[in-house]
This record gives sequence, C-alpha cells and structure tokens, in this order.
Amino acid sequence: MSSKPRFRHRPFLVALTAGLTIFPLLAAAQSESGATSLPGVKAPAEKGARPDDKVQADDASSVPDAPAANESVVTRPLGADAGTFKTEKIQPGSEPKAEGDMKPSEGVGVFERMGANLPALPPEKPFKGKVDDAYGAFQRGYYLTAFQRALPRAQLGDPAAQTLIAELMSQGLGVKRDTKDAAFWYSKAAEGGDATSMFKYALILMEGRDVPRDQKKADEWMRKAAEAGQPSAEFNVAQMLTAENPGAKGLQMALPYYEKSAEQGIADAQYAVSQLYLNLPDLPPEKKARAREWLSRAANSGFDTAQLDMGLWLINGIGGKQDLENGFNWMRVAAYRGNVVAQNKLAHLYINAIGTKQDPVAAATWYVISRRAGLKDAELEDFYQGIEDYQQKAAIDAANKYRRAR
Repeated sequence: MSSKPRFRHRPFLVALTAGLTIFPLLAAAQSESGATSLPGVKAPAEKGARPDDKVQADDASSVPDAPAANESVVTRPLGADAGTFKTEKIQPGSEPKAEGDMKPSEGVGVFERMGANLPALPPEKPFKGKVDDAYGAFQRGYYLTAFQRALPRAQLGDPAAQTLIAELMSQGLGVKRDTKDAAFWYSKAAEGGDATSMFKYALILMEGRDVPRDQKKADEWMRKAAEAGQPSAEFNVAQMLTAENPGAKGLQMALPYYEKSAEQGIADAQYAVSQLYLNLPDLPPEKKARAREWLSRAANSGFDTAQLDMGLWLINGIGGKQDLENGFNWMRVAAYRGNVVAQNKLAHLYINAIGTKQDPVAAATWYVISRRAGLKDAELEDFYQGIEDYQQKAAIDAANKYRRAR
C-alpha cells in the first residue's frame, strides 16, 4: 500500500520561509521562483555585434527581471586562464543532452581502487511473524484475491484489513472504484488505530471528499496519525505548527516532527531539517554540524530545491568545507531536473569557470533555457550579446534540444 504524502512543495517552502525570515541566513530565495547567492558576472563580457533577427530567435523583451543577486564569498579561482569569449573557438558542445537521472559522482570506493570484489551481503534473517495472506496477495498484484481475503476480516473490525479494503476501493484495484465506500473504511480503520488510515482519513476530511468537510476533525486525525508515527502526518503537523505559530517559536515546536518525518525518508522534511539546523539559534552544535547531511539526503531523494541548495552550499562553503566541483555537479543535476534558478546559476558557473571549464556555448544555452522559463538576468543578457553569432546559434540549437530529466 502506498502512503505517499499529499502535499505540495511550494506551500511547504512558503510556510518554512515565513518562520526563517527572522534569521540572517535564509532559505526563502532558494525556491523555484527566487534568486540565490552565487557568484555572478561582475563585469560585462566584451561586447560584440548583435546577430541579425534570423539568427537571434529568442526575444527577452517581455520577460520579467530576475531578483537582484547577492554578494558571494566565491570568486573565480585564482590562476584560472579565462581568456575571452570573443577569441575562444570552443565548438558547440553536447550541452544539454541527458535524458535520464543524473547524480554527482561519489568517488571510487576503497574496494574498487584495490580491484577487489565487494564483500557478500549478510544473510537475510528469516521472518518469524504472522504472515498476512491478504497483504501478500496485494503485494504480488492479486488485487481481487486480496480483497476477498481482507473483506471478512474487515467486517470483523480488523484495522489493517479495513485499510487494505479502503486502498483497493479508492484506487479501483481488483474491484470497481468507489471513493465513498473507501472513505467509510478509512474512517473505521482510523478509529481502530491504523496510522495510515488516520492520515488518509484526515486528508479526506480536509478536502471534503465524499464526506462533509471538517477542518477541526481533520487536524485531530492528522495529529493522531503523527503521534502514531505516520511520516507524512508528522510532516503535515510540523507545517500546521509553523503556520499557527509564526517565527522562531513555531519552528522550534515543529522541529521534532520534521526530524521524525525526515528519519523516515520524507524528502521535504529532510530539507526542512537542514534549513532549521543551519538557521535556528540555540541548537546543539552536533545538530548544526548535520545540516549539510540532511540537505544531502533530500537532494539524493530527487528534491530539486535541495539539489539547488546543495550546489550553493558546496560552492560557498556553507555547512561544511567548500567543494567547487561537486557544487557544480549538483547545480547541473538541479538544472536538468528543471529548476529554473539552478539553470540561471549554472550559466554563471560556466562563465566564471567555477567547478568546471569555461564554456560560453554551455553558459548561453542555460541562460536561454532559464530566460524562456521567465527568469531574465541583465548580466547574462549582456554576456549573451557579447559572444559570437555562431555561439549564439549553437546555444539556441542546444536549448531547443533540452529535455527535462526525470
């Protein structure tokens, strides 16, 4: 059965940002529509003749301005042979062409370096608990069998069986989809103490779906589900506390719920923990030291805003040592995943040769992609107008081939 959280990233970031605004270091500008601190172009590139309209196919005149960039502690690495974009004859590269998932390299392990085989996994411990035939059938895809085996138990008041019946009915697996009857069985299972059904029933009450909308009752069931250890409910209760108690007080109250949810693998909660560990005052040093670890977990879970932040933290040395190459890699991952701010910042990294070689075509490509998404950058526009015609054309051709990585 799936207990996938039912919440959206943007409301989550807004709620978290509302509390973090009292601190000097903020996560607010790192959402999909904001700007973040990253090295930019401090002086315009050498200007060149603007290509004619037949070559220049992108018009940025109607695109809104990007937020002003903040100062950064990172500059171009000393000794970098930058050259000039007008004289470099970099041929159009393969940016961007990735179709699948991308992950920064984690290096080569000690066993791989030694050429030895990895040790065998420890033997799996035998299961000695009671086997649930209904859930076993569900996991194997025998939905009708699962329904037939669970229904008698559900009618006798078994909360786990009632939850299974509700899941099958709500999704139309093996039986006709019936969300109203599913809501009934979720309510019975919730009353019987099943944490998943408590969470699902709270969502149904919150949305007024197949039952009268009742926010107070929904909040009660959400809190009960969180107290029972349901990870998505723990995250939602943290959100409720943050919204009800603006400022540091609400964030302090929410932190234990974020932590519990993060431990169970909810990426949004892992991101929240990283931001609170970094920004909340009066936290133990050992928690402060783990801020980047939690951000890394969220980034590796595929949360694109966490991937953007991971790039920023590594490049600017936030929460740990500076690592320009891995910072560039994470920024590139976020850019391919469709994060517009990361696409904009990646262009700056290519221009300034931060964590990568200088590449005007790649920089222009990512600028065109981010500009098309609605993020205009005056510095990047100035750079773009200063490169050669063939470089602009190569960038537009590459941008036309861009496909967001899954």
